Amino acid sequence: MDSWTATRDTIHMWTQIVGKIRMALTPPVNHWWHVTLYLSARGLGTGPIPIPSGILDIEFDFVEHELVLRTSDGDLRRFALAGNSVASFYAATREALADLGVPVDIHAVPNEVAVAIPFADDTQHCTYEPEQARAFWRQLIDAQRMLLEFRSGFTGKVSPVHYFWGAMDLAVTRFSGRVAPPHPGGAPNCPDSVMLEGYSHELSSAGFWPGGGAEGAFYSYAYPAPVGFERTPMPDGAFYSDELGEFLLPYENVRRSADPDGLVRAFLEATYRAAADLGQWPAPDATVASPVTVR
Repeated sequence: MDSWTATRDTIHMWTQIVGKIRMALTPPVNHWWHVTLYLSARGLGTGPIPIPSGILDIEFDFVEHELVLRTSDGDLRRFALAGNSVASFYAATREALADLGVPVDIHAVPNEVAVAIPFADDTQHCTYEPEQARAFWRQLIDAQRMLLEFRSGFTGKVSPVHYFWGAMDLAVTRFSGRVAPPHPGGAPNCPDSVMLEGYSHELSSAGFWPGGGAEGAFYSYAYPAPVGFERTPMPDGAFYSDELGEFLLPYENVRRSADPDGLVRAFLEATYRAAADLGQWPAPDATVASPVTVR
């Protein structure tokens, strides 16, 4: 996966376009949970988006390598992903939405990237290698399996496992229940108000993103980070990044481990415990639920 930078950057911009469409059409939810994308059996999609005539969904199909747009009326539009720049993908998506009778306006400039080229002008990002895209999707599938397991053990407020298109990461977030100090903001090409809402309450967040290593990395951070958080011992292969302000577990270390699931499980638990214990989270929201017996 270390040679897929061009495909990665193109997919990143494409998912920002689709995510912004979902954001424009979906009622707001705390911490921006209404803007995220979700894994599917074919790729990555919006899930159901409310429109006046019913439901719209948009899906990146990484099996057939298409963007598929569907409505509950039975209408469908699709086009191939390969061969598109960001500009042509944006134009094709707008045309498909117009054909489906779904008018939508978005802020057509990317967020959380250092160089924000308007979508309509971006012919620079134009690479799509199908096997690289599929490999990334398979990484997300593996990561989601572990994050869903981790999520299930928490009795407090916890997010879905979802894909944030701003940073291109699959994430799950646990909350202590307490209000956090105002976030300072500072994300590139992103209003500070976005971070203020996203980090309005004390949290421990973990996930997977295609950075932090040649093959991507699992990550975990706390906001606000309690004193001593960065010095917490971690499983072999994980480390604290001063540059990013979070713990990282490179995917290649997981892949080479004799017990990959066990390593990820230990990383997620150790980083959460560091946030909850050092941050003195209230007991009801710092505990984990007992396994449920299936009947």
